[in-house]
Amino acid sequence: STQRRICAVERATRSEVPVANGGFPPVLDQSTMATPPVTVKEVVSLTSTGVNPQCISFTNLTMESEKFICVRETGAANSVVIVDMANPSQPMKRPITADSALMNPVSKVIALKATVAGAAQDHLQIFNIEMKSKMKSHQMPESVVFWTWIGPSMLGIVTNTAVYHWSMEGDAAPAKVFDRTPNLNGAQIISYRASQDMKWFTLVGIAPGDPSRPSLVKGNMQLYSAQQQRSQALEAHAAAFATHHVPGNAQKSQLVAFAQKTAQPDGSVSSKLHVIELGAVPGQTPFTKRQAELFFPPDFADDFPVSMHASEKYGVLYVVTKMGLLFVYDVETATAIYRNKVSNDPVFIAANAPSVGGVYAVNRRGQVLLMNINEQAVVPFVSGQLKNPELALSLAQKGNLPGAEALVMPKFEALFGSGNFKAAAELAAASGGALRTKETIARFQNVPAVPGQNSPLLQYFGICLQRGQLNAFEAVELAKLVLAQNKKQLLDTWMAEDKLECSEELGDLLQRVDPDMALRVYIKAKANGKVVAALAQKGEFEKMGKYCEMTGHKPDYAYMLQSTLMSNPQGAVQIAIQIGKQNPPPMDPNAVADLFLQRNMIREATSFLLDVLKEDNEEQAGMQTKVLEINLVTFPNVADAILGQGKLTHYDRPRIAQLCEKAGLYMRALQHYTEVSDLKRCCVNTHSIDPQALIEWFGTLSAEWALECVKELLVSNPRQNLQIVVSVCKEYTEQLTAEAIVHLLEEQNSMEGLFFYLGALIATSEDPEMHFKYIEAASKTGQIKEVERVTRESNFYDPEKAKVFLMEAKLPDARPLINVCDRFNFVGDLTTYLYQNNMMRYIEGYVQKVNPSNAPFVVGALLDQECSEDFLQNLILSVRSLLPVGPLVEEVGKRNRLKMLTPFLEHLVSEGSVDANVHNALGMILIDSNSNPEHFLATNEHYDSKVVGKYCEKRDPNLACVAYKRGKCDIELVNVTNKNSLFKLQSRYVVERMDVDLWAHVLADENPHRRNLIDQVVSTALPESKNPEQVSVTVKAFMTAEMPQELIELLEKIVLQNSAFSNNPNLQNLLILTAIKADKTRVMDYINRLDAFNGPEVGEIAVGNELYEEAFAIFKKFDLHLDAMKVLLECLESIERGLEYAQRVDTNEVWSQLAKAQLAAGDVGAAVAAYIKAGDSSDHGDVIDVAKRCDDYEALVSYLVMVRKKVKDAKVDTELCYAYARIDKLSDLEEFIATPNAANRAVVGDRCFDEGLYEAAKVMFISDSNWGRLASTLVKLHQFQAAVDAARKANTARTWKEICFACVDEGEFRLAQLCGLNIIVQADELEEISEYYQIRGRFDELLSLMEAGVGLERAHMGIFTELGILYAKHRPEKLMEHLKLFSTRINIPRLIRACEEMAAWKELSFLYVAYDEFDNAAGVMMAHPDAWEHVSFKDVCVKVANAEIYYKALSFYLEEHPTQLVDLLAVLTPRVDHSRVVDLMRKRNHLALVKPYLAQAQTNNLQAVNDAVNELCIEEEDYEALRNSIDLYDNFDQISLALRCESHELIEFRRISGHIYQKNKRWKQSVELAKRDGLFKDAMEACAQSGDKELAESLLKYFIDENNKECFAACLYTCYDLLRADVVFELAWMHGLMEYSMPYMIQFMREYSGKVDALIADKKDRNLEKVEAEKEAVKEQMNQNLYAQLLPAALPAPPMPGMDGMSPGGGAVYGAMPGMDGMS
Repeated sequence: STQRRICAVERATRSEVPVANGGFPPVLDQSTMATPPVTVKEVVSLTSTGVNPQCISFTNLTMESEKFICVRETGAANSVVIVDMANPSQPMKRPITADSALMNPVSKVIALKATVAGAAQDHLQIFNIEMKSKMKSHQMPESVVFWTWIGPSMLGIVTNTAVYHWSMEGDAAPAKVFDRTPNLNGAQIISYRASQDMKWFTLVGIAPGDPSRPSLVKGNMQLYSAQQQRSQALEAHAAAFATHHVPGNAQKSQLVAFAQKTAQPDGSVSSKLHVIELGAVPGQTPFTKRQAELFFPPDFADDFPVSMHASEKYGVLYVVTKMGLLFVYDVETATAIYRNKVSNDPVFIAANAPSVGGVYAVNRRGQVLLMNINEQAVVPFVSGQLKNPELALSLAQKGNLPGAEALVMPKFEALFGSGNFKAAAELAAASGGALRTKETIARFQNVPAVPGQNSPLLQYFGICLQRGQLNAFEAVELAKLVLAQNKKQLLDTWMAEDKLECSEELGDLLQRVDPDMALRVYIKAKANGKVVAALAQKGEFEKMGKYCEMTGHKPDYAYMLQSTLMSNPQGAVQIAIQIGKQNPPPMDPNAVADLFLQRNMIREATSFLLDVLKEDNEEQAGMQTKVLEINLVTFPNVADAILGQGKLTHYDRPRIAQLCEKAGLYMRALQHYTEVSDLKRCCVNTHSIDPQALIEWFGTLSAEWALECVKELLVSNPRQNLQIVVSVCKEYTEQLTAEAIVHLLEEQNSMEGLFFYLGALIATSEDPEMHFKYIEAASKTGQIKEVERVTRESNFYDPEKAKVFLMEAKLPDARPLINVCDRFNFVGDLTTYLYQNNMMRYIEGYVQKVNPSNAPFVVGALLDQECSEDFLQNLILSVRSLLPVGPLVEEVGKRNRLKMLTPFLEHLVSEGSVDANVHNALGMILIDSNSNPEHFLATNEHYDSKVVGKYCEKRDPNLACVAYKRGKCDIELVNVTNKNSLFKLQSRYVVERMDVDLWAHVLADENPHRRNLIDQVVSTALPESKNPEQVSVTVKAFMTAEMPQELIELLEKIVLQNSAFSNNPNLQNLLILTAIKADKTRVMDYINRLDAFNGPEVGEIAVGNELYEEAFAIFKKFDLHLDAMKVLLECLESIERGLEYAQRVDTNEVWSQLAKAQLAAGDVGAAVAAYIKAGDSSDHGDVIDVAKRCDDYEALVSYLVMVRKKVKDAKVDTELCYAYARIDKLSDLEEFIATPNAANRAVVGDRCFDEGLYEAAKVMFISDSNWGRLASTLVKLHQFQAAVDAARKANTARTWKEICFACVDEGEFRLAQLCGLNIIVQADELEEISEYYQIRGRFDELLSLMEAGVGLERAHMGIFTELGILYAKHRPEKLMEHLKLFSTRINIPRLIRACEEMAAWKELSFLYVAYDEFDNAAGVMMAHPDAWEHVSFKDVCVKVANAEIYYKALSFYLEEHPTQLVDLLAVLTPRVDHSRVVDLMRKRNHLALVKPYLAQAQTNNLQAVNDAVNELCIEEEDYEALRNSIDLYDNFDQISLALRCESHELIEFRRISGHIYQKNKRWKQSVELAKRDGLFKDAMEACAQSGDKELAESLLKYFIDENNKECFAACLYTCYDLLRADVVFELAWMHGLMEYSMPYMIQFMREYSGKVDALIADKKDRNLEKVEAEKEAVKEQMNQNLYAQLLPAALPAPPMPGMDGMSPGGGAVYGAMPGMDGMS
């Protein structure tokens, strides 16, 4: 019977659903079944919330209830992500490292488990997330393998051996409950459940399957009874507890349901669902044990249940399997209701959802699915589709479900007719709405009540209340009965429990009794008119406006405004604001404002007009002018605040400017005037204008007007306005230009202004004139230090101009002039100026401290001024350690006073100086005095050879050569020898020097003395040399200089003439090679005369230089026959001489070389003869190539027959076959193929095929079994059917493709499709096939081919993709269906491009979503309206990666769909930058539109959001919301908001201003504001909080001045701790307030008397303690003395502290004891 029921379920669910996915339908929706009995929807995608997809697994994810999901993310930074199912878009992420994390099922409490390092133990902790505190912790002695919450405060912990329970309340450790049964050994625990009464427990684990069925996971379960202390081992994969009320029983039966799937001995699989009762209560009817079949389709043979949950709401069981199957069974009968696949990804965890009666499941993709009973469809489905009316009626009664009218009406009539009204009432209440109608109530009303019993109507109502909520007419009838009995409190209880459905009729009934309850009923019933009337009656106009805005209701505002204008002005303002918000407004805003103004309600009118004018429309210019006029006349500060907001821009600006000037708002007037005369008149009132605001205002003027206003400020009051003028000039230098500003200041003779302005300008300016003028201004204002600094640091002033100015200024301090002259090398001018002005101290200071390196120039200038030598020598000696000797010698030497330095230089040498300049100078002095300079030049190691040699050149060139040679100054020595014709000396130096660079220099073409040098080298220097290295370097130098003739001359001198280097092979080689390059006529002579040269290398070089005869002579001389033959054949190209030379030499190698040359010349016969003589078969490849090129296949055959006897080469056999084919000897070819050979038949066949020898090719391909090429050959022969047969044997893509293309071209489409099906299954070939068909316009045939290919077993992604592209181009109506069916098998990027080209926008957005390219999907939806749909766009938008798309989406919705903007923001709140969103909405002036979003985003405490919310609160005059915002979120510009609220017309906003001042410690401003508004309590509290005594006393004096005696007394109480008593008494006595100060006096006297009493008592206690301490000291001393007296007389007593000596008897001398003086 169970199997039949399951089949019925299958038939029902398959009746309208296309079967897929292994034999059953996909997730049911409206497209597949109109009324599915179970709904499945995705609640949230965890990956879209930011959860790492790698962490979505059974190990990392837990879901203990329907409230929270907890995910452990592991990686570089471990964390725990908590997803609140009530708000899944804002997950909470905490940096927690743990092995497991569990969220409490009801509260924000998390349990954490971590493994203890180095031990098989786990550490458990419980944290309260909201309180941010640890609740409990415990270290388990063994590892925890599984744990879960089995109750709101109880954790179940499973170890390898036992199960423990751990309560999160109290301090108790985990308590052991029971041991695990053996059947769970080695199993992975996946579930632990407890019954509601905590008496029964199930523990479920899974293990690898039996060997007979290893792929089927085995499930084991342990059922434990707490009362019986016993366990039972069962086989099960999932289990759940449930309760069921058996009719007639007083208590519900406790049930356990478990599902098992086991492999039977015969190989079959048994899947069962069992429902049994646990602990049957004696005396009650037991629950009948139920068993049902769990039917798994064949594709799910190895699937198994992973979770089971019971729904108490509907009385059903949900069973979820790993592969995504959902089974729904009735608990009472175990009847199958529904089965379907709900997830394409594996499901690993599920959780009960008791609030909706369903179950949540999470799959590996991160989808959180909610599966629930479809209340509207399940009863008709079970009764109609499953043909089970009893089950349908049972479900309707248990779940109060609709659809059972036809099932229950006959039974109801029977019960009612028999008088069993209670049973009839129970049936009606349980009918799920079928019988809960007015007619049923009327029938119960008409039944007369039995005396002593409740009426049938009350029984009916009582039963309905027990089962749930009463409907509208039931609630009204019950309310009438209750109110008639004066028991309204029952209605309060039922309303609180939501037992009554609200309606307008019920509200009218309650209005007379309880207006507040009636209002709640009206709101729930959406009776808008009644709600508005009730709120207006209560005076809650703000709530009324919000309600009207929310519901769209339009009340009679005119009547409401007139009726509340005088009695409640603030309420009238609220009503007026609501009028202004309407579009179009029901009343003229001008008329509304006039109503306020007629009653002198300026503040109220202003508030209303500002709200109306917030859109700043041009047509409202008159009203804008009006609101500013009335406030400028009455409340200028309010007008100033309005103008400061900048929200009004269309008013009469000239009129407002005049009023602002009259009201003293000069800054506002300046902002509105447009004439320069008005601006100049106003701007001079600097005493009443904020300087910063005035400076900013100058930035709005043109350059000309700004300069005029600046001039006006200087003329009117230069001393007062100088700072402002300088600030303006600094700020707007770029606009006004520095030149104009400087001219203006100079014109006004404002040197101070010029100094201050330029002081800021030169930091950024590079204008030399500005820097100079600053130096000038600083000098004239006496700022000498600044002049010194600028001249020292600035790099931009004109040094000459500055020097002249400073010299003319004759400043008392010469440091500025020193800076300029030192930096810009005016040392001579500086020295002259200082010397002439007798500032010798500054000269010494400059040389000694500023720049000692310039001392030589100072000395030179002083010498020019004929300064005394004593002063100069003292000056030099004062800085001798820092003095640069070189420049000093140069400067003194210029003036022929070098000898003056002799003592100074000798002193330096005596001190051990090795400075080259010192020794240079000494050398120069010796040279000039001719005091044996040669000795100095040869022995001194410290002088600079270049300097001294240069000094000697004109005096004695030989001395110069000595100096240069000593220092290896090559160039200088060459120059001086050239200049003085000392070439012999130069040649010897160059040869001995052996320097390549020097040789290159002297042998350069530019050297006019080169010939002279060469002659001396050849004739003198080189013959004198006996050093081979010198000879080598010299030769290399000549070679490098490319002087072959000179080199030959040199080498002949060395080699041909008898010398030590005549037989040197390298020199002989070099001589011949040089002759080859320079003089070829000498080469043959050298070859004949020389014998030691390298013959092979020189011969190759001769060949390279085309000296073939010389090369032949060399090779012949050295018996290099091959090289000689090569010269003859390749260079001289003389085969005849080669033949002659070969006959003379007669070697195989020479004959072989000759044969190659003959073969290259095309003489095949001669070449073959030569090869035969040489016996060489190695070049058969070349012979074959030449023979083929000459088309001499007859000769080639004979040659290959000869070669084949010596060489077993496949190429030889192959070419022989081809030669047979070419000479058309097919019989010889077949005979040769039949004999053993190594021929490459495929190559021969291909060559024959390529050359059109198809018959020969056919022979070769058949012999080689090459079916592919045979097929191609048959195509050429137009034998298509035979070609297809050959292709089938070949079965290669190339062959199929070739045959297919040929068949398409010939119109054989049947054969073409047969071939094409074998090609398109290979992805690489698909595109070529498609293009081939499309180029030839065969679109229908191509579509037919692709559609046939989709059904192939080997169909791949490319086929589905190509078919989609073809549909997009040629059959767009089929594209969307194709995408939906095969979206997972399509190459989405390719199809995306096709859809873009074909403008298939809806399909394009679908593909982007399927490809997870949500950014592009959103862009397509926004760009193309036909692709947009709100729900889809919202789902896509939360998944995009580019944050900019969020803001584009917001702009898009503002323009296209503003009503759905808030809904979009609700899902984007966790992702957007709130500040940017606020800025966007503020620019678009739509802040009010997104107010719900702002309230949600304010929790982040961002300044932009807080400012926006506060602004809205001020605009809406919602002071309570503003205060809450300020207190909760402090990130905003508090002072600005305080200033804005301070000028508000509503006192509550001014109180908020004072509150803000208090939060910012601005107590005085807060007190002043409270005093101004008469909020004396606030003022006193502010003083008390400030702790400022002076502020408290000033407030006290204020109350006295105002004669406010009561506040005086209250202030004494509030500020008691801050007030000084003498001040209070004095003020009270002087102003007759002693009576009011008496409580203060009493408290003061009581406090001070108490303090005095405490001091006296404390002193008394200290005295007593002192006396006691002294007594204790005396007692201790006496004990010590007694001890000393008891010592033996012969021993002296030990010395004691404080004792001067001992008595003769051994006792202590009492007089020496400290602290004993006062004792008697």
